[in-house]
Amino acid sequence: MSELITAALVDLDLPAETKDDAARSLAERMVAAGRVTDLDGFLADVAAREAQMPTGLDGGIGIPHCRSEHVSVPTLAFGRSERGIDFGAADGPADLIFLIAAPAGADDDHLTILSGLARRLMDPEFTGALRAERDAGAAAALIRGEEAAAEESAPDAAATEEPAGTAPAAPAAAEPFRIVAVTSCPTGIAHTYMAAQSLEAAARAEGVELTVETQGSAGFERLDPAVIAAADAVIWSHDVEVREKARFDGKPLVDTGVKAGINRPAELIAEARQKAARGEISTVSDGTGPQDDGTPSAGDHAHFGIRLRTYLMSGVSYMVPFVAAGGLLIALSFAIGGYEIAGAKSVADHFVWGETASWAALLNQIGTAAFAFLVPVLAGYIAYGMADRPALVPGFVGGAIALTINAGFLGGLAAGLLAGAVVMAIQRVKVHPTLRGIMPVLVIPLVASTVVGFLMFIVVGKPIASLQRALTDGLNGLSGSNAIILGVVLGLMMCFDMGGPLNKVAYAFAVGGLADPTPGSLKVMAAVMAAGMVPPLAMALATTVRGSLFSRTERENGRAAWVLGASFISEGAIPFAAADPLRVIPSAMVGGAVTGGLSMAFGCTLRAPHGGIFVVPLIGSPFLYLLAIAVGTAVATTLVVLLKGMRRTAPTPAPATGEPQISVAA
Repeated sequence: MSELITAALVDLDLPAETKDDAARSLAERMVAAGRVTDLDGFLADVAAREAQMPTGLDGGIGIPHCRSEHVSVPTLAFGRSERGIDFGAADGPADLIFLIAAPAGADDDHLTILSGLARRLMDPEFTGALRAERDAGAAAALIRGEEAAAEESAPDAAATEEPAGTAPAAPAAAEPFRIVAVTSCPTGIAHTYMAAQSLEAAARAEGVELTVETQGSAGFERLDPAVIAAADAVIWSHDVEVREKARFDGKPLVDTGVKAGINRPAELIAEARQKAARGEISTVSDGTGPQDDGTPSAGDHAHFGIRLRTYLMSGVSYMVPFVAAGGLLIALSFAIGGYEIAGAKSVADHFVWGETASWAALLNQIGTAAFAFLVPVLAGYIAYGMADRPALVPGFVGGAIALTINAGFLGGLAAGLLAGAVVMAIQRVKVHPTLRGIMPVLVIPLVASTVVGFLMFIVVGKPIASLQRALTDGLNGLSGSNAIILGVVLGLMMCFDMGGPLNKVAYAFAVGGLADPTPGSLKVMAAVMAAGMVPPLAMALATTVRGSLFSRTERENGRAAWVLGASFISEGAIPFAAADPLRVIPSAMVGGAVTGGLSMAFGCTLRAPHGGIFVVPLIGSPFLYLLAIAVGTAVATTLVVLLKGMRRTAPTPAPATGEPQISVAA
């Protein structure tokens, strides 16, 4: 493996005055060394990375960096500026500038070296030595860590020998405060590891036990679930989405940017301790919005069923925002302009500012455009959950084909799973190191899209499209007892895990019908939302009418549950279900089943995928719809109060001595 930095890549008297000039000066050295193939193309990638977030760090350090297809070998160039260059750090200009260049498909070994450098930048002795060094070759060796490695290899006699007359070991101290942390940045090369190093150093100084998961360019090694379970608090120091967030649900959480982890680690640790002391508990999910599955990690060693569920939930979670935005816009357009507005001319050709119909048509066409992404986004992010970013292109392509052949929601599911499986198979093929850089940007998208396209067009697409048509026709033909039974089943599913996998399956089934709405699919959407509102509303009502059956914390949660339930956020009932699942969950399921069945029996319809009582004007038969919710809420409330009351008053067996029986709470 070639050296990351040589003397030719060091400039101890960098003449640049701006960060762009500094990047160009150092990049020219990389070109001369044969490490960068296109100077302007590489500098454009550096500027694009710099536009995402300034790369200046406190302490006079600038670390412009990027991953680029114009880089042939992972490379580091170093420049030292006497006057300093502004890289956007809060404490002023930087005099130590590191230009980090990584190929688009950099291997893990080089990324490990880069991460090691990022951690060492937090060491004042290291940066002080760089400021004092006068020889370019020695500076390069210092950056490569050769001096540090030599020091580590020499035994420290003073440290290894135990002096005579040492005192006995002190008694074991109390268990330390435990924190787990996640660090990540847009490119995953420098800031990710610097934040980890900074947090670790601050934790040692505070006597805190801290374990970090760095979600960098080389992937990430998941924290041991046992370590997470034992942690007292969580710190996220990130500028990109934390992967598999649901693992940290139920812990005190400090959520901040990656630079805060670098510059203010002690403050973040103190904040985490304060939140834990106050008993603040976070509720986090994998980005699913109103439905939170709490899915465990889909690690390589997880059971296949768990991994499959996680893949599917990944697609649904990214689809939900499109559903909410598009569905509500379409529903609002119908409220303003009537159902016939769907046939209006394009507003690009005909729009009158003073006409209500034009505004209704505008909302409808924007919503329709958002809805057109539902199936491709579902497929793309199912594939992404399986095989990361290289699977996005074939996933989206497969989802678009599913729309083309009218395979709908089911076609999107199949396309996403196929795309993920194909990319995972390609990734297992060993390729020559020179091809690694083009694999994720050229070879994998090309080959996988071709394979998925063939399978969707020729092999599986038509059978799935036929099944989709059969389901649609079945929904349209629902009436009488069949419709009521479906409503009951959907209600049970929505209330069983209150945002978990079954809840999501029912919700996704309903949302899928909105892409091509029919009378049957609109009834399904109405029943699903109505049933999903029941659990939090029932818990809120129960804490109001029989507050003595609940703890003080539950009564406080009950007040919030009114708003959550009215907004169709089923998670409002999770604290109650977690505390007493055997009484709360069955009660909620019965209430949800009643509501779902009544909604279908009343023939209520709904075009909006979310919104709770706030979209009642958009509901068909709104008064009957509210009645169905009220009846189901009353049933669930009555059951949970009765069950909790039975527990509260259950007598203990009478003692043999004839002493009086004493009632105790279970």
